[in-house]
Amino acid sequence: MLTEIDSAAIVAVKDLSRARDFYQNKLGLELTQGDDDVLSFKTGKTTLVVYVSNLAGTNKANAVVWGVGDRIEAIVADLAGKGISFEHYPEMGLDYADGIHSADGFKAVWFKDPDGNILHLNNM
Repeated sequence: MLTEIDSAAIVAVKDLSRARDFYQNKLGLELTQGDDDVLSFKTGKTTLVVYVSNLAGTNKANAVVWGVGDRIEAIVADLAGKGISFEHYPEMGLDYADGIHSADGFKAVWFKDPDGNILHLNNM
């Protein structure tokens, strides 16, 4: 039933202005719609919706994932150059170098938006 329909990610934030700066200027997403409480960004063929909520930053799991393929190193370098720091999870037992976790050809990074939402990039 939903196989042919794109899904959208939705992320709660406390400060919409700060979130807009992060998602638009740091991540480079195109703002497609916005008002005082909700922003929509184009990401690939889908939409990332950012909305104001008192529950912002309480999720301790991945909020959004992007499969970026073999561009992961270049994207990580670009984001690091914009001041984004990456999380390190030694308990995962993955190799870790230059901010990128890796194992058996899989590469991944995690970082947080200004409200603490966990964002994830991998080479899938």
